[in-house]
Amino acid sequence: MKSKYVFIAAILVLATVLSACAPAVMGAQAQPVRTVTVSGTGTVDLAPDIAYIQLGVHTDAATAAEAVAANNAQTQKVIEALKGLGIAEKDIRTVNFSIWPNQIYTPDGQPGELRYAVDNTVYVTVRDLKSLGDMLDGVIAAGVNTVQSIQFDVADKQAALKQARADAVKQAQQQAQELAEAAGLQLGELQSVSFAESSMPIDLYGRGGGGGGAAVEAAVPVQPGQVTVTASVNMSYQIK
Repeated sequence: MKSKYVFIAAILVLATVLSACAPAVMGAQAQPVRTVTVSGTGTVDLAPDIAYIQLGVHTDAATAAEAVAANNAQTQKVIEALKGLGIAEKDIRTVNFSIWPNQIYTPDGQPGELRYAVDNTVYVTVRDLKSLGDMLDGVIAAGVNTVQSIQFDVADKQAALKQARADAVKQAQQQAQELAEAAGLQLGELQSVSFAESSMPIDLYGRGGGGGGAAVEAAVPVQPGQVTVTASVNMSYQIK
């Protein structure tokens, strides 16, 4: 019986010791890790090598059937002109076809003639920018009377994005090192990284035209400018 009591007493002593150590252990685990969070940005400018254009044909007639027939014939001429200018069929896509009644009002505000309008818009990818001016002249001659937008871009931006990411990380790393040194601390291990990427294609918005007005606008040289690729990162480092 004596040995049994000694064994129970030993267990009670051990439990007391462990309970006394528990707050210290928990306190050590609860100590927060000190970190510094920095951000970096990298940009790369590229010369555009591709263009996306929305070209349209607008027709107006006394009846819906006449407006549609005129639009179909004019649009087909435009598509044939695009193909003749070297645009592949896969790079010509219809993105809008709409028809609606157009009520004409007299100068005194009274309802007059009811006509019907039809719009057909095609989305064209131009892969040879040197031919862009000739292409615009050709499709306007074929019947295009609205140019809704021209967007310049770069077909393959992967190498530029890689360079922008590397520049953004390098900038963030340098900032973290400078902050740690200024505070009299040492930079520890990297704790987390997040990043975002974007590219800014150049948009030139046109407007509806017709006849001589559209031809004059098409004769104006279009400058593609530059496309900017941007990468940004947020990085968190342990400091000690």
